[in-house]
Amino acid sequence: MPRPPEPAADLLPTEAQGLHPLAERMRPRSLDEMVGQPRLLASGSALRRAVEAGRIHSMILWGPPGCGKTTLALLLARHAQAEFEAISAVLAGLPQVREVLARAQARFEGGVRTLLFVDEVHRFNKAQQDAFLPHIERGTIVFVGATTENPSFELNSALLSRCRVHVLEPVAVAAIVQALQRALDDRERGLGGRGLTVASALLEQIAQAADGDVRRALTLLEIAADLAEHEGRVITEATLQQVLADRTRRFDKGGDVFYDQISALHKCVRSSNPDAALYWLARMLDGGADPAYLARRLTRMAVEDIGLADPRALAMAIDAWEAYDRLGAPEGELALAQLTLYLASTAKSNAAYRAWNTARADVQAHGSQPVPLHLRNAPTGLMKGLGYGRDYQYDHDVEGGVALTQTGFPEALGERVYYSPSERGIEARLKEKLDALRAARAQARAAKR
Repeated sequence: MPRPPEPAADLLPTEAQGLHPLAERMRPRSLDEMVGQPRLLASGSALRRAVEAGRIHSMILWGPPGCGKTTLALLLARHAQAEFEAISAVLAGLPQVREVLARAQARFEGGVRTLLFVDEVHRFNKAQQDAFLPHIERGTIVFVGATTENPSFELNSALLSRCRVHVLEPVAVAAIVQALQRALDDRERGLGGRGLTVASALLEQIAQAADGDVRRALTLLEIAADLAEHEGRVITEATLQQVLADRTRRFDKGGDVFYDQISALHKCVRSSNPDAALYWLARMLDGGADPAYLARRLTRMAVEDIGLADPRALAMAIDAWEAYDRLGAPEGELALAQLTLYLASTAKSNAAYRAWNTARADVQAHGSQPVPLHLRNAPTGLMKGLGYGRDYQYDHDVEGGVALTQTGFPEALGERVYYSPSERGIEARLKEKLDALRAARAQARAAKR
């Protein structure tokens, strides 16, 4: 049986508490004090049982800022009776990594485990990540990496194979309110001795503005508390207007959240859900996404998902893009909004997209097949003598305007069908015409044989 955990106060040296910001002072000292993560840390969950028994495995903690990754790592070390070492991949290089691992090796030889917490682990390159592998295998360290990015893309498969990935979620508003209230009540570490008054609705407003980030919420509360010191120790609506004036939602312009949101926008357009599509467009613009990038992606949707079911969509996309370039923000955002609503509402077809991909695959598979002689141009006598243009049928001179027996593919390929129009929108009429034309061609070629 593992020894009972040491007193939780060791997580934060008491002599320095007054110098730490509120978010650091209120860092949870037990699993019960952690807010959010009910799926991962609920009583009886697999991870919680392992932690409380002191059976700690190497792991990757994947989640957004302020969801509790660092705190959980500290609590893991305490429950495992392990020495806690922390490095940041933003600041540390390979020499620092080796120093930390050397200290861990010395402790290991003395019978003491080390929990090594690596913040922003995705910022380490392959060589730096590989440095941990033998130490994880030997048990010299319990490795805990924290990342805001998708580990599948950012971490080496060798490191992932030695760690379990635990996904942490953004903290819900109600849970953040609980953390804020605890900070207001706590006289030892929090604001309990300052006689502050704040309405519960305003606490919820702070929690909403924090956007799932407990650390951010506590920072906003601390700023509001400092302002309230000069306003009768009451945090009012006016106080919060000052604190929250420049708030933005969580958005990573180059990271995982960015690609999750553009994926949501694209899929809601494809699913003909204009309301949801408009929401994701607003989220991305609100968070600071480049409008030119959004215009380009919306244009891609016009050709990939609407295609010839509504050819007007492409022209509208180009017009909206140009309108934004001319108007800028915020007026130009309405052009992107209108485009999003139209793309999501109109008929959909990916038939042209599939046809293009199939044609490209044929080109790659069959190489440089020669152009049939009857389709070649013959501007010189030599070319005519070689048979260029022989037996070509000029379609405008043929009854019906189409030379039905004339082939258009290289002989080695035979006739192919790439484009199969849908029965939606304008493309339904194209389908009717092409079906009839293809049937007539097949009949004419069969009669010719």
